[in-house]
Amino acid sequence: MTTEAHDPTAGEKADDSELKAQTTAAPRRPQGHGPGGGMGMPAEKPADLGGTLRRMVGELRVERTRILVAVSLGILGTAGMVVGPKLLGNATNVIFDGVVGKLLPAGQTREQAVAALRTQGQDTLADTLAGMPHVVPGQGVDFERLALSLGVVFAVYVAGFLFTWLQGRITTTVVQQTIYRLREQVETKLARLPLRYFDRQARGEVLSRVTNDIDNISQSVQQILSQLITSVLTVIGVLGMMLWISWQLALVALVTIPASAIVVSQIAKRSQPQFVEQWKRTGTVNAHVEEMYTGHDLVTVFGHQERAVATFREENEQLYRASFKAQFITGTIQPVMGWVANIGYVAIAVLGAVRITSGAMTLGDVQAFVQYSRQFSQPITQIASLMNMVQSGAASAERVFDLLDAEEESTDPVAPAHLGEVAGRVAFEHVKFSYSPDKPLIEDLSFVAEPGQTVAIVGPTGAGKTTLVNLIMRFYDVDDGRITIDGVDTRDLTRAEVRSKIGMVLQDTWLFGGTVAENISYGAHEEVSTDRLLQAAEATHVDPFVRTLPDGYDTMLDDEGTNGTAVSAGEKQLLTIARAFLADPPILILDEATSSVDTRTEVLVQKAMNALRAGRTSFVIAHRLSTIRDADIILVMEHGDIVEQGSHAELLEAGGAYARLYQSQFAAAAAPVD
Repeated sequence: MTTEAHDPTAGEKADDSELKAQTTAAPRRPQGHGPGGGMGMPAEKPADLGGTLRRMVGELRVERTRILVAVSLGILGTAGMVVGPKLLGNATNVIFDGVVGKLLPAGQTREQAVAALRTQGQDTLADTLAGMPHVVPGQGVDFERLALSLGVVFAVYVAGFLFTWLQGRITTTVVQQTIYRLREQVETKLARLPLRYFDRQARGEVLSRVTNDIDNISQSVQQILSQLITSVLTVIGVLGMMLWISWQLALVALVTIPASAIVVSQIAKRSQPQFVEQWKRTGTVNAHVEEMYTGHDLVTVFGHQERAVATFREENEQLYRASFKAQFITGTIQPVMGWVANIGYVAIAVLGAVRITSGAMTLGDVQAFVQYSRQFSQPITQIASLMNMVQSGAASAERVFDLLDAEEESTDPVAPAHLGEVAGRVAFEHVKFSYSPDKPLIEDLSFVAEPGQTVAIVGPTGAGKTTLVNLIMRFYDVDDGRITIDGVDTRDLTRAEVRSKIGMVLQDTWLFGGTVAENISYGAHEEVSTDRLLQAAEATHVDPFVRTLPDGYDTMLDDEGTNGTAVSAGEKQLLTIARAFLADPPILILDEATSSVDTRTEVLVQKAMNALRAGRTSFVIAHRLSTIRDADIILVMEHGDIVEQGSHAELLEAGGAYARLYQSQFAAAAAPVD
């Protein structure tokens, strides 16, 4: 198929008032997508945090092997980090044992030293010494044993670091592969969505879901997986070590968990709606910016810059408020969790000191336990702060899943028919169609376009002209009746096959970033030779102005069809006409294809169009009736029905609707001018 724009209805922006009535309910400006052109922001559904997270876990299930490897490495890395404080505590004990032993008289055993202290009435010191089994009276620090202990600590920490680094690398691979597949799903989904979806969605809103929301999911999942695995394993490992060292002090540390859970649940309950609102407002701001950018010329011409800026400030203010609330509420998690953890830390320090003096614990064990208490509270705090990421990512994921769950266009037949060589007979047989069930448009439409005929479609705005084109192209399917090409129902064909037989030139030009030659050859289904390209360019009068460009056919154009050189709207239109000419389709649709060219160029283009239409079935939508005088059949539409049909001369002679339209364009002014 050859189309010069994504928008199949750009030739008639408000041709179908029925859909317009539906899509302008929300206070949005027209975007020019499809019939009616009005689009509104969709209402944001209530956040389903649990359901969204379950679905996101389902997306990660493909990577379960890598995730299992990452978890295994996380266990090993966490084990090294968890065992470290205990080993470091043993090194502290070696130093403390040496210091205490040096203070004791040599020549006696530790038990004798303890007994001597009790005899002197120093029971507290005796209890402390009794809890230090490796003290040798009169002997200082055992540096050989100390070096061995520190060497083991160093080796364990290095191994833990390497395992953790490998876990992070694999986790990054898991996340990026998952996001890669998610982007592919979204891209595939966009190709399967019906035109009506884009009619009702602001372009900036759709772009925000495809870009901002997916990027936010990537960042959120990356941080959640990389930190969550490590944090959970650290909590489990540290808790085990604390219970091993002293179950009494471990109970004190565990008191902080219920308090932390209550804090997190209460804050999360209030912050989740704010994250949903934040990403909704992000889409709104993007939609407004995209509107103002693409319509910059009109905004300037009509002097609405201040209004556009005021609207942006209002929407940006709403985004600021939603973002501030979301970030502020979740931002309170970490300081509150830190406060709870500090209470536990103080309690552990006091009770640990008591247990050292009673001989129940060594200084190294208390030191290790204090470190563990910090390690225990830190991952809990991290897990709590991850709720910020969880909720933000879930809000974005819900918006992306909402797009993925949108109703798709009907599937192609399992065993489709094939057209083969197309003669170009197009028939509407008792077609019924409406954009909304409660607003009928086409009730019973029948006509036949024989091979090689040029069928012109005219009528007032809202008559249904562009709707006919949409139905032929299967941008929409009929509600009843059928449309056939060479006797084959288009619904029995794949959409790709239907559109591959049709060339389309719209009123609004669409050029992409590339050379002039690449833009002309865009619609061809095979490699285009230079001779064929030049032949198409010469036939459509593109060649003369292209040769005036700096690099000729190799001149680069951007997505607006310009490159800093003077490429007029009419010249852009000529390029799209050349594109259709080169594609050589058996059926043509020309939707006000000459509206952007000047009078002299129009004459040249009409000649090119006559050559292009030779031997092809052509449908021409026209408001300027002078361009369709030579049409084989002229269909006059009103309110979705064909009220007249015939040749130009026949319809003028009939003196009906066509004659009135013609006279309104060409009759002289009836009233005198003072």
